[in-house]
Amino acid sequence: MAIATPEPTTTTDEFIEELRAWLEQNWDPELTLAQWWERLGTAGWAAPTLPENAYGRGLSRPDAARVMQEIGSFGALGPPAGLGLLLAAPTIATHGTQEQIDLYVRDIVTGQKAWCQLFSEPAAGSDLAGLSTKAVEQDGEFIINGQKVWTSGAQMADLGMLLARTDPSVPKHQGITYFAFDMLQPGVDVRPLREMSGHALFSEVFISDARVEADAVIGGLNSGWAVANTTLAHERSGLGAGGGGGAAWAPAGTKAGQLDKRVGDFVQKGDAGARRRGGARMRGGGATLFAGLAKGNGTWDNPVIRQGLAQLYILGEIGRLNTERMKATRAAGGDIPGMANISKLLMSDIVRLSRDLGLQIVGAQGMLHTTDPEQQKVLDEATGNPFLAGITASALMAQAPPIYGGTDQIQLNVIGERALGMPKEPRDDHVKPFNEVPRNR
Repeated sequence: MAIATPEPTTTTDEFIEELRAWLEQNWDPELTLAQWWERLGTAGWAAPTLPENAYGRGLSRPDAARVMQEIGSFGALGPPAGLGLLLAAPTIATHGTQEQIDLYVRDIVTGQKAWCQLFSEPAAGSDLAGLSTKAVEQDGEFIINGQKVWTSGAQMADLGMLLARTDPSVPKHQGITYFAFDMLQPGVDVRPLREMSGHALFSEVFISDARVEADAVIGGLNSGWAVANTTLAHERSGLGAGGGGGAAWAPAGTKAGQLDKRVGDFVQKGDAGARRRGGARMRGGGATLFAGLAKGNGTWDNPVIRQGLAQLYILGEIGRLNTERMKATRAAGGDIPGMANISKLLMSDIVRLSRDLGLQIVGAQGMLHTTDPEQQKVLDEATGNPFLAGITASALMAQAPPIYGGTDQIQLNVIGERALGMPKEPRDDHVKPFNEVPRNR
């Protein structure tokens, strides 16, 4: 059952004043993290873009960014970090029943459960609909077998957004079902994958005879492709917008082991960690930061660097104006086809340019990088540049955004076929039964 998003009932000034009054009454640094998120989430401030029946306030994305900025300015902790809030909650709010919203979304906005995305598979590549993980119905539940890869945060997740094939006798897009999947059950083997950045943000997941109750199907049996597209639209919009907000954050879920800690400590940690998280912010633009670095180390007069700074600023402004244009169009009851895909492509351009420009500015120092906090202190002192770690971390991560969330090539295909109405590539795998389509093994 689809649940419509209600129109906001308050003006920007009204909801900001309401938030300020609420923070005055409710923020207490002596609360535990779980207690604070219970207040923030059930009041609708953790995920204000969600509809009111899904623990939100029906606000637009720009207005929600103002909420996060206000929480940060007040000195309070922001909502739970992770894919639960970004992807699972809005998907379940759109396609789930009210019972599923109360069961799953409430635990997301209050930080009780962390989620991961069990979509990609090694044999499917960029063809997500070619997934082969099986879900076989048996005695009121489904038995799951298969393998997933590039699963962000799987090692810390309580639940997963699982796509599995429930009917191989129909064309590939028609036989997929979307499940809320328990990651902590027997038969789930999570193996982190270490990247060249030194981190292990992704994992591969092996699923052997794991189980899902029938009432954990989101959006109906064999209707998972439509539900998955909602998740992907939120992912691309979120990535294209570059995140947003000024509030400190903390990890959600039981495996993080933070829920019983004093919430005030996380605000302090968030402030102290702002520089280390600078890489994430630079991936959203960073022209002002780069300009300051260039002025400080004498590269400001380099015409190539100045041209790059201008280009980075322009791309950031295009992203901002696209967001405003989308907001105005939706307020008028319309839509801009392909905007989420355009935003994702724009982000790819920004991170690549940020990588190249940042390394041009810091020069040979760009070869110095470590993921060890103690070694990083030594590098900071030796180089005199506290922003170097963010620049090198962004450079190492810049190869990932044009791939995850759908490759740039996939985004271009979607824009061409769905937004511009161009003819699709000639193929028959979308009309043949999945079990009759040849596949590489």
